[in-house]
Amino acid sequence: MKYSTTVIAVKDVNRARRFYEDIFGLELYQDYGRNIVFTCGLSLQQDFDWLVDISKEEITWEPRNMELCFEEEQFDAFLEKLQGCGDIRFLGDVVEHEWGQRTVRFFDLDGHLIEVGEDMKMVIKRFLSSGLSMEETSVKMGASVADLEKLLNG
Repeated sequence: MKYSTTVIAVKDVNRARRFYEDIFGLELYQDYGRNIVFTCGLSLQQDFDWLVDISKEEITWEPRNMELCFEEEQFDAFLEKLQGCGDIRFLGDVVEHEWGQRTVRFFDLDGHLIEVGEDMKMVIKRFLSSGLSMEETSVKMGASVADLEKLLNG
């Protein structure tokens, strides 16, 4: 068995598609009208009630019990891009976690929670360029040197 996709319910598939293409640069893989799939595996479904055969009233918008996660190499430039989008509702400010990764959380047009984190490879490079050794970076990030090297070389 293989994992194939995550499907999220959207009110307007075309509007949601533009959001994910414009904000994240996602590329369309398949278009079935009320359902589209991006090359990364994310799928948007309009008329979710029809798809899963439940009533429209049973669809919960903004459940806040899951999030879509992305990583961005150019994190500061991405933050600037987000600031230029008037429709973005943020869930708090940018946070730097104890392992050094900066993240921001916000909602898409249909209320799905999204996290964009600084690419972990970039976090490692930031620590190394600040003068930390690989071993010190390993301790700070709570990951083995071998795992950090996998990230750097992967």
